[in-house]
Amino acid sequence: MQVLFVLAAALIATVASNAYYPKPAYPAPAYPSYSKSYDYAPMPYSFAWAVKDDYTYNDYAHQETADDKGYVSGSYKVNLPDGRTQTVTYKADDYSGYVADVKYDGEAKYPTEYKPSAYKPAAYPSPAYPSSYPAAYPAYKPAYKTAYKPSPAYPKY
Repeated sequence: MQVLFVLAAALIATVASNAYYPKPAYPAPAYPSYSKSYDYAPMPYSFAWAVKDDYTYNDYAHQETADDKGYVSGSYKVNLPDGRTQTVTYKADDYSGYVADVKYDGEAKYPTEYKPSAYKPAAYPSPAYPSSYPAAYPAYKPAYKTAYKPSPAYPKY
């Protein structure tokens, strides 16, 4: 009987606490709905640029064109350090991927023979110390000598 009374009291206390402190009813979170596909329609474009600077020997260019089906074609050229010009003509699409045709114009020019220069280390003068070198700098002297001074004695309580 006492157990039944304790359980009934606990149930009444729980219901009463919920009546005085009701849990707030929050609405379900609203998440935005995005389309699952991130594929965008191809946009046609065309661009070209070039640099030709005789002073620095920079001569390079790039041009590219794309249509509304996703087919891209273009070319670029670069002057290489060995004197040749590299021209790359390429095309790219969803079916065949990136396909490039690389051509070189001119002939590579290298020096006939490499002659390393003789290594000579720099000649630095020997350091000049002041005439009173030993006296100018004081010698290190410890504050106390541990061999002759006993360790500190602590008072006994």
